[in-house]
Amino acid sequence: MGRPQPGAGGGADGLYLGLISGTSADGIDAALVEFASEARGTATRLRLGRTYPWDEALRARLIALGQGGEASLDELGTLDVRVAEAFADAALALLAEAGIAPAEVRAIGSHGQTVRHRPLGARFDGEAPFTWQLGDGNLIAERTGIATVADFRRRDVAAGGHGAPLLPALHAALLHDGGEDRAALNLGGIANLTLLPAAGAVRGFDTGPANCLLDAWCARHTGRAYDAGGAFAAQGRIDEALLARLLEEPWFALPPPKSTGREQFHLDWLQARLRGEEAPADVQATLLELTAATVAGALRAQQPDTRRVLVCGGGVHNPLLLRRLAAHLPQAAVVSTAAFGVDPDFVEAMGFAWLARQTLAGLPGNLPSVTGARGPRVLGAVYPGA
Repeated sequence: MGRPQPGAGGGADGLYLGLISGTSADGIDAALVEFASEARGTATRLRLGRTYPWDEALRARLIALGQGGEASLDELGTLDVRVAEAFADAALALLAEAGIAPAEVRAIGSHGQTVRHRPLGARFDGEAPFTWQLGDGNLIAERTGIATVADFRRRDVAAGGHGAPLLPALHAALLHDGGEDRAALNLGGIANLTLLPAAGAVRGFDTGPANCLLDAWCARHTGRAYDAGGAFAAQGRIDEALLARLLEEPWFALPPPKSTGREQFHLDWLQARLRGEEAPADVQATLLELTAATVAGALRAQQPDTRRVLVCGGGVHNPLLLRRLAAHLPQAAVVSTAAFGVDPDFVEAMGFAWLARQTLAGLPGNLPSVTGARGPRVLGAVYPGA
């Protein structure tokens, strides 16, 4: 990952630290990233990446809020502090393991934890769009002593965009190839695609649920936090009738730009489409097929000549999911980003380190061709280090 990456941005060189907990809230990903400007672009190197577990009670509450639960203002304020404390702890633990003093890090880019994402408004009518991530940047800066950039998504939403996805610019810098049409696929709680044509504009959008439903159903029926290796799904069979009912969800038919989250796709959404007699393993197999089918369908519709799908995120470790994707996309090679020197587990955390660098340099972090915003915008709020 140390080779120069054209187009990766023009911010100050040095060490940056990215922090994110995604839709699945399965841990806080932390990445220490080194950027160095070179004649052919910017060299981007992951120095160290780690995932730190949530306190289980805090995680359970965040998940409940993320899928539509309610909370008092007092609880929201408290959770904002608790998330920030956990993020600061993760940053300090990563630096301690790396043997890096906080003073050596130019900035932290903190995504926070999304508890509600409504880019079309609470009533899906375009009125009062918003997105909300918890994790007070003031506290992270105070605890670590490092300048912290947070609240990245809301400026894009204010400019008429979806506030997501935000990483296609980095995907393009790390993975674009002028010789073929490619796509970067992040299989997190939600699946999202970055379209990387050999020539032409980069585009990106969410395609629907991935690990958020797979993990939740697995936890309910096995007690395990996730379906390791797709073993639970492999015990079942695809229920074609159930799959058809799931695919009737109107969101899937929306054109890009589009984004979604746990507030849209959660166990109550699934439960409303079950008949009641389905075997749990069959439902797991069908949810896996839903992810594969919706990703593949979106890719065929938006970039049919894709020759390589480069996969990152937690779903890259589910070989059954990758096989089903490959079956739906026979014209494309489906491979991990690791084959191209990019650690698939820390691409998102690296992205928020990159976004912090962009912000401090006064450079845009969004791509209007992806989010639908009215134009490029500098993202996030800066909280100076202590």
